[in-house]
Amino acid sequence: MANAHAVDDQDQQWLLNCLSATLDPNHEVRSFAEASLNQASRQPGFGSALSKVASSKELPFGLRQISFFLVGFNIIYLAAVLLKQFIKKHWQEGEESFEHPVVLSDEKTVIRRLLLFSLDDSNRKICTAIGMAIASIAVYDWPEDWPELLPFLLKLINDQTNKNGVHGALRCLALISGDLDDRVVPTLVPVLFPCLLTIVSSTQLYDKYLRAKALSIVYSCASMLGAMSGVYKTETDALLVPMLKPWMDQFSIILNHPVESEDPDDWSLRMEVLKCLNQFVQNFPSLAESELMLIMGPLWQTFVTSLRVRSSNEGAEDLYDGSYDSDGSEKSFDSFVIQLFEFLLTIVGSAKLIKVLMNNIKELVYYTIAFLQMTEQQIHMWSMDANQFVADEDDTAYSSRVSGALLLEEVVGVAGIEGINAIIDAAKERFTESQRERAAGSAIWWKLREATLFAMASVSEQLLEAEDSGLIRVDLKNLVEQIITEDIGLGVHEHPFLYARIFASIAKFSSLISREVLDHFLLAAINAIGMDVPPPVKVGACRALSQLLPEANKGIIQSQMLSLFSSLTDLLNQASEETLHLVLETMQAAVKSGQESSALIEPIISPVILNLWVSHVSDPFISIDAIEVLEALKNAPGCIHPLVSRILPYIGPILNKPQQQPDGLVAGSLDLLTMLLKNSPPDVLKAVYDVCFDAVVRIILQSDDHSEMQNATECLAAFISGGRQDLLAWGDSGFIMRSLLDVASRLLDPDLESSGSLFVGSYILQLLLHLQSQMLPHVRDLVAALVRRMQSVDIGGLKSSLILIFARLAHLSAPNVEQFIDLLTTIPAEGYDNSFGYLMSEWTKQQGEIHGAYQIKVTTSALALLLSSRHTELVKVNVQGHIVKSATGITTRSKAKLAPDQWTLVPLPAKIMALLADTLIEIQEQVLAEDEQDSDWEEVGAEDVEADKDLLYSAGITSFGRPTNEHLEAMAKVFNEDEEDGYEDNLLSVSDPLNQINLASYIGDFFVKFSLCDRQLFDHLCQNLTQTQRSAIQMVLNH
Repeated sequence: MANAHAVDDQDQQWLLNCLSATLDPNHEVRSFAEASLNQASRQPGFGSALSKVASSKELPFGLRQISFFLVGFNIIYLAAVLLKQFIKKHWQEGEESFEHPVVLSDEKTVIRRLLLFSLDDSNRKICTAIGMAIASIAVYDWPEDWPELLPFLLKLINDQTNKNGVHGALRCLALISGDLDDRVVPTLVPVLFPCLLTIVSSTQLYDKYLRAKALSIVYSCASMLGAMSGVYKTETDALLVPMLKPWMDQFSIILNHPVESEDPDDWSLRMEVLKCLNQFVQNFPSLAESELMLIMGPLWQTFVTSLRVRSSNEGAEDLYDGSYDSDGSEKSFDSFVIQLFEFLLTIVGSAKLIKVLMNNIKELVYYTIAFLQMTEQQIHMWSMDANQFVADEDDTAYSSRVSGALLLEEVVGVAGIEGINAIIDAAKERFTESQRERAAGSAIWWKLREATLFAMASVSEQLLEAEDSGLIRVDLKNLVEQIITEDIGLGVHEHPFLYARIFASIAKFSSLISREVLDHFLLAAINAIGMDVPPPVKVGACRALSQLLPEANKGIIQSQMLSLFSSLTDLLNQASEETLHLVLETMQAAVKSGQESSALIEPIISPVILNLWVSHVSDPFISIDAIEVLEALKNAPGCIHPLVSRILPYIGPILNKPQQQPDGLVAGSLDLLTMLLKNSPPDVLKAVYDVCFDAVVRIILQSDDHSEMQNATECLAAFISGGRQDLLAWGDSGFIMRSLLDVASRLLDPDLESSGSLFVGSYILQLLLHLQSQMLPHVRDLVAALVRRMQSVDIGGLKSSLILIFARLAHLSAPNVEQFIDLLTTIPAEGYDNSFGYLMSEWTKQQGEIHGAYQIKVTTSALALLLSSRHTELVKVNVQGHIVKSATGITTRSKAKLAPDQWTLVPLPAKIMALLADTLIEIQEQVLAEDEQDSDWEEVGAEDVEADKDLLYSAGITSFGRPTNEHLEAMAKVFNEDEEDGYEDNLLSVSDPLNQINLASYIGDFFVKFSLCDRQLFDHLCQNLTQTQRSAIQMVLNH
């Protein structure tokens, strides 16, 4: 090898040959070399030899680079992670990825020294790779075993004669700064920040790339200081205050320059400034507020000139999209704009800082709408890929378009009616501009029109609420209709994205638009689905139909339904992923709307949907969408029997031979079966029972697949809920009941993984509700099994569902609740005196985590029942009270292991009393929140934002003083509105009379009766409550 003289050791020569061989185009040569290197990595000295190769500047770049850096598109670089892998595998014993042997201490010292002295390499990729290796070691060794690391890096940063060294040190620090903790940052920041400020401010010495890297370290340190400020506010403020102004001055200088076109380093520099500002504003709002006024002018300059850059590149693709620098940081203009919106979002969302923008809120909205215009790149991409178009419309997508829409939502949410008027005024102005552009012959006039509709649709809910309130000064109905009807004669092919946006906007504003306009676009959407139009138009048409069909005039659409179903069926065959969800959603709306046509179209649609379901059975989203379409068909007149006759012959054999089926098909078939059972007539239930019941039982008893067990459990619960006592008459009643009990026994097996038992609570609840007489002889065994299962559970939701069963058993035992407590005290529980002590310990901890209206009603009222029994066992049990706060410091994972949370212990009756009081408080707070939300539109001006909040709060507090029947009914309504439409909730709510409980009245009556029955005990328990809890109880007592 030509450059072998650079390394005179024989082992080094062998290593160089191996590294060279990994660059060989011959696969066998490369594979042998990689295997040899892997074997050598287990020998002493390998890491230091590899470090010597990488640090030797006389070697060719290819050989040095391969020691460190991985570039995914080139197989040559697969061997480049050798040193980083070596560190990960052999540096620290005890790590998850560790493999023997461990690197010896002497070799570690050599590697660390060689790497540090290589940080000033002239090649940035090499430099980044070395920095990554140093950062990997620093995770394990710094600062305890590598104290010289930080002084070395600081020295390198301060050496203005060595630009390569500055870059290497900055890159290394940027990587390390992500792992800084509260021990290091307070001592590091005073030393490091002045060095970084020098770099950022020295525009003649350092380029934008290096200055951006310096700012990325500031951002990391500011993030940690922000996390610390919660505990060490005084200390962090004192640390930051002296440094804030010079940094703000630099931020102002950077942002004040107009944004430059085609300068990704400039965008990156500004991005880092915005990220730092975001940290300061979020974590130190009181400090940043005084300085923010200095930033607003430069920030506005960046905001406006960014739009100019974006507009000047109109018609051209973003050349830097998808591009990254040598450190892997994205360089696109869109990423910069997203960060700009992110910072503006922070300012708008801050109660203290919003007033800085309130005087310019209209201008902010006006410019933001222009940012929402489609780019040429988006047009090209979305024209080719409708699936991407649908995905990018989601409000979780990463794009400046979505970020801008989120900013508009925040403006409306914070500024109230002033924000609403700003949106409407800006929309009118932008609409007028698009008219002028169109009249002037601009080819892109439609972009501003589409962006205006997109902006309005993003805040449609708030606009409609404001319209209903009557507080806005513009006729929103006329404005919306004017914008969407202006282009009513527009050709679908001429401007497909505008046409698609019109469809989507009609779906958003359908409650506002006249019936005549709705009917026109409804028929247009139906026609568009069946036409050869660009994919985005069909996407928009589907969105319009999903919204408009349920409320459509049946006389108008009836004649169109058969052709619509035909078009949607064709569309299903062309759709994929995101668009498939949209088409299925439209199909479901069409089925529900075309009830009279259902019997005719069922033979056509059902096979298509079933085939689609089979091909996507492993996709939980698409398969559920398909099942929902089938469920809509099932519920349509005259369709249930043919549909069941079509499905049962197919899924019967699947469930009877589950081991022979592809992954996901058995679990999916059980989902489909459960849908058929829901709300079905007895003859359908019996038909399904005859084909599938025994197979479902066997799956639970024999399967090890948790998805299959979960779905089979839900299926059996549906059998019991629908069949009830009749279920036992469909076969040998003794055998059926034994099968049901065997299932319960398997699901409650403490050795079964929690995931397999996930829905056992719903299943057992159905047994108790509908087969009560058959279950009574087994209650003691059931309780013992429930306790054993609870003690082995590691899923909070499962534990809550088991607590619900105990709560329901307590209700079943009423009025003899004492007998239920007696039963629990006779059943042992590991680690406790008895099962009652264990149950109440877990129940009181878990009560606040229980969700769902029915579940809260049953468990809360059961706690009241237990307390009202005044059983002697209650006072013998102590349960978890409140957390004891730690003295100092941030609770890191290591600290949490050494010093876990400490809790007080309180008597069980006092804890139950507190939980019941907390429930009252929660109901009252939710009612007040609703009252305040109704008053949101009454906010009038920027200067009154804070005052309005105080006023609303004061008004809310006064309502506590004089409770009324209407107020108590409103409390109950809060929890009734919490009902979900999920199948499990329906199963519970329709079949259990406890669901009719008015929780607020129930708890209020309990407190009244308790206080009258045993005032001494009542007063004693109230002494343990907070003032807020006592006030909530006093409210109902005064009623």
